[in-house]
Amino acid sequence: MIPRFFFPHPLPAGGEVVLPETVAHHAARVLRLHNGDAVILFDGQGGEVPARLAVSGRRWSAWLGARAAVERESPLRVVLVQALASGDKMDWVVQKSTELGVSAVWPVAAARSVLRLAGERADKRLAHWRQVAVSACEQCGRNRVPEVAPIASLDAYLAAARSVRKLLLLPSADKALRNIGPPAAGEPIHLLVGPEGGWSEAEVATFLRAGAEAIGLGPRVLRTETAGAAALAALQALWGDY
Repeated sequence: MIPRFFFPHPLPAGGEVVLPETVAHHAARVLRLHNGDAVILFDGQGGEVPARLAVSGRRWSAWLGARAAVERESPLRVVLVQALASGDKMDWVVQKSTELGVSAVWPVAAARSVLRLAGERADKRLAHWRQVAVSACEQCGRNRVPEVAPIASLDAYLAAARSVRKLLLLPSADKALRNIGPPAAGEPIHLLVGPEGGWSEAEVATFLRAGAEAIGLGPRVLRTETAGAAALAALQALWGDY
């Protein structure tokens, strides 16, 4: 498989581009690539560009071919609204949801979230999650990087998503995904996934008043880092590109 790298600026039509230091380091130290090796670059604007590495000392660049109109995006527009989870669980959530075709990840602070982030710590963690999404796109072949939104409160999220179809994942819910009916073409769906301790009763009531549909994922209780991935995979199998 030809190595793929995200280029953080719009790629020109042909010519040479100097690779960012992080990309050059990964190509040289991790993948052990050499001068003249084939790579694929993508800039998140759609399509991908075949290229050849040009190495001169510590300078790594790439000579670009013609952009190929290759898209691997899901026909579904699914936003994962994920309550903050502790440890490296959020990394796992961002990585796997990107691989499964999510359109965006929207972290929210829930009442039972163990992880609490604000200020500089929140900014650093957000930048890290966005890089996780980039790396996942490099691996899975996507040419458009899903947005990872800044951490929001539930009130701020609901104010910004008033008219959006919301699926509230609850272990106690009886309705299954296969019974909700397919989305209209281009209609966004928001999956609401609670933290380790689940949504509080007050949060559930707030979501239901906001028009969310309570959805179950079978008789087994899934961990917070598993629930979103399971729901995304099910949606892709029902109405996506599986």
